[in-house]
Amino acid sequence: MRIGRKIKNLRLKKGLTQEELGERTDLSKGYISQIERDLSSPSIETFFDILEVLGTTPKEFFDEEESEQKVVYNEQDQTEYVDEDRGYRIQWLVPESNEKEMEPVRLLLHKGGAFKKFEPSPSETFAFVLRGRIKVHLGKNVYTAKAGESVYFQASEEHQIVNDHDGESELLLVATESYL
Repeated sequence: MRIGRKIKNLRLKKGLTQEELGERTDLSKGYISQIERDLSSPSIETFFDILEVLGTTPKEFFDEEESEQKVVYNEQDQTEYVDEDRGYRIQWLVPESNEKEMEPVRLLLHKGGAFKKFEPSPSETFAFVLRGRIKVHLGKNVYTAKAGESVYFQASEEHQIVNDHDGESELLLVATESYL
């Protein structure tokens, strides 16, 4: 089991940033990032502190569901995060999808909104614009896509998605491991 991914998923469900989790556990944002990427392993005491802040117990954390694989997900399964400062709302459509190969999300960009900027990574990203128009900044290049169009790219350069519409833009975004 990769505990970092599970910690990240719990943090996101709780609506916390890495910095906020770090502040509540007396750890640095960088160390939280290393734990979430399984580059560092916390001590037992630190691990228990993190779980307490995330509202779970070690037993709940390590329990593997024995039930049948879930295939259909509904609104109750979704979690969301709103960033008023950057002007976006993101909905994770499948619980614990960040522990899977793909992470499907619904992204709503308010007028003037921009999704956070991402560093280069080995992930691949697909987006389908449901309404509005977006710009994808990929390295030094900028691409525009409107409702009904798709975007697909390797995230090998710094990248960001911004609203390029006079109203809201909405898209379905699917990224492979390590994007969001």
